[in-house]
Amino acid sequence: MKVSRRIVLRFPPLVTGQPVVYRLTKDFDLMFNILKASVSPGQDGLLMLELTGEKADYDKGMRYLKETGVIVQPLGQDVLRDEARCTHCGACVAVCPAGAFTVNPESRKVDFDQDKCVLCGICVQACPPRAMTIVF
Repeated sequence: MKVSRRIVLRFPPLVTGQPVVYRLTKDFDLMFNILKASVSPGQDGLLMLELTGEKADYDKGMRYLKETGVIVQPLGQDVLRDEARCTHCGACVAVCPAGAFTVNPESRKVDFDQDKCVLCGICVQACPPRAMTIVF
């Protein structure tokens, strides 16, 4: 049975130089989609990704991560828009790398497709009225 889960990996400084994601692919036959990454050798690292594969392989991959010292957490966050605060200025449209925001040609209002959102948080920083928030 295939599983697909969004997870957060937190790397201690000694692990950030290791080929952890490569091993998940090669040794455990798991596919990954990186949603957000902040990893530098010798420093704490953070990697949000969607991991997909057979359940048995996924479980083996999770054991490998824990044995390596990587902290694994479920991705428990969403990007939400406060409709009352949104002025439909379009700042989010210009910065969203995933194309989750579009301008409706008829209403000239900004539409948000949460299914396209990759949780990068760029829209939160770019939003002048602070209508976008990350909810954990």
